[in-house]
Amino acid sequence: MPRLASIIVALCLLTGCTPLNFSVDLTPGRQGYAQSVVLTDRDAGRWKVAVIDLAGLIADVRRTGILSGGSNMVDEVLAQFRVAEEDSDIKAVVLRINSPGGTVVASDVLYSEIRLFQERTGKPVIASLGEIATSGGYYVSLACAEIVAQASGITGSIGVILPTLNVSIGLARIGISARAVVSGPNKALADPLSPPSEAHFAILQGMVDQMYAGFVAKVRERRPGLRAEFAGQAVDGRVMTGAQAAEWGLVDSTGGVREAFARAKACARIEAATLVKIHDAARRVESAYAAASTGPAQASGPDFSLSLDLPGLGEMQGGAYYLWSPVPGQGD
Repeated sequence: MPRLASIIVALCLLTGCTPLNFSVDLTPGRQGYAQSVVLTDRDAGRWKVAVIDLAGLIADVRRTGILSGGSNMVDEVLAQFRVAEEDSDIKAVVLRINSPGGTVVASDVLYSEIRLFQERTGKPVIASLGEIATSGGYYVSLACAEIVAQASGITGSIGVILPTLNVSIGLARIGISARAVVSGPNKALADPLSPPSEAHFAILQGMVDQMYAGFVAKVRERRPGLRAEFAGQAVDGRVMTGAQAAEWGLVDSTGGVREAFARAKACARIEAATLVKIHDAARRVESAYAAASTGPAQASGPDFSLSLDLPGLGEMQGGAYYLWSPVPGQGD
């Protein structure tokens, strides 16, 4: 344990002020996916509706891990959709979203893949927005056939942020200067060690404007019921409750997983079904709202994994984000 403590301290020093979440997982690493029954209708028969969790920062990168080798959120979600596709008894999917958003590209990848899944399989996907489903989390929900939001949850934050940091003035005050040797005037775009350039920021702003226009276009295309009197406010970056989002037309209705389950059955044109959660086979779930991490599925010997959720070292990276966070400098 002293050695483990030293590792934690070192990681804290490396991340500085970046948010750091640490957890020790003594269950085995992923061993494929399982399906656990979390809710069932009377006379359900063979038909099933699958719950897939989309939780945390949306990024197509390896999450930092020690001993476990890390994981990739986009890969995990799409792998679970493959399970739902290959199981002929699964007639629909409830995508349970608890995410503040993530990178523009990863959010767009999931959006596109979920659209393709529905076109390819004919199985509707119902978005169930949980405690927080903002920015990229909301963007992904636009791919779904319907959106059901927790009335007291937080959603919205439609917008783009491209965070930059410049320390050149602070370094100059202590006698340190930097000069990048570049091949062109814009090669060192937003270089944190060089004096900020308004010309550089104008280029970055153009990129952000283009990405934002794409986000707004998706909202207008996928949410035809968006009320005209709220159309401007709905896409100005603000967050709102699920109840307000329903009032404005950003989501179809309010409710939790049970309500999303009902809508999934209606869209799949089945009267009764069993709700199953697709999850890591090495873990156990006991309800539709579980984060698939209530404990080991069975005794598994001495195998264990230790995982770290380090947005600063693993998931957070340079680039543009559909992201909202109350931490200063981390959200839009």
